[in-house]
Amino acid sequence: MPALRKAPVCPRFPSKNAIASFRRRVVAWAEAEGRSFPWRRVSASRYEQIISEVLLQRTRAEVVERAFGQFIRSFPSWRTLASAEPRRLRKFLRPLGLWRRRATAMLRLSRAVVQRKGRFPTSRQELETMPAVGQYVASAVLLFCYRKPEPLIDTNMSRVVERYFGSRVLADIRHDPYLQKLSREIVCSDSPASVNWAILDLGALVCIPRSPRCYRCPLRRGCKEYTRRRTR
Repeated sequence: MPALRKAPVCPRFPSKNAIASFRRRVVAWAEAEGRSFPWRRVSASRYEQIISEVLLQRTRAEVVERAFGQFIRSFPSWRTLASAEPRRLRKFLRPLGLWRRRATAMLRLSRAVVQRKGRFPTSRQELETMPAVGQYVASAVLLFCYRKPEPLIDTNMSRVVERYFGSRVLADIRHDPYLQKLSREIVCSDSPASVNWAILDLGALVCIPRSPRCYRCPLRRGCKEYTRRRTR
């Protein structure tokens, strides 16, 4: 009879001090080394911030940046986006990839927002019933529109958090309770957007998928992955 496979064990949840130390170091690093994008400026509107997150799904930030300025000049509000001709919108989205589906989704979302007179629902449950709004975009809306400490969990964020604190159990980052709870605790601060951006930048520039640049990482001390690599 074949041996039963053991269920994966969820890592021990870190202490508040460990989470605070992680947050403090990554934010300090980002203040000196983080990336600068137009949607992160103080002057950026809520519309620009939400649109940027819709565009960033499955697309590198540097690619979005090249098209972002022209996109906002052409479609400066939810109303102008909602009334856009699909062909014209697809032209702008073509360089980002997945432009056919993305154009349709953005049109449906913008029309839904216009119907609500420019306001989003305040609850995640209601947000995720809107067109083109999944967990990530819902988190972005709650973060930028309502200042709620929500994590923007993508592959970059999950990689940084898991390498430092320990791996999740479930394959899908959207449904792993350990990763979801830990990420939310990490960004729970006076400036959750800055914490989110700091982690995303570290994942994009230093804690990359292959051959991470640990020598540049502010989180080496205490990082489980760094310790594992050193003792191999």
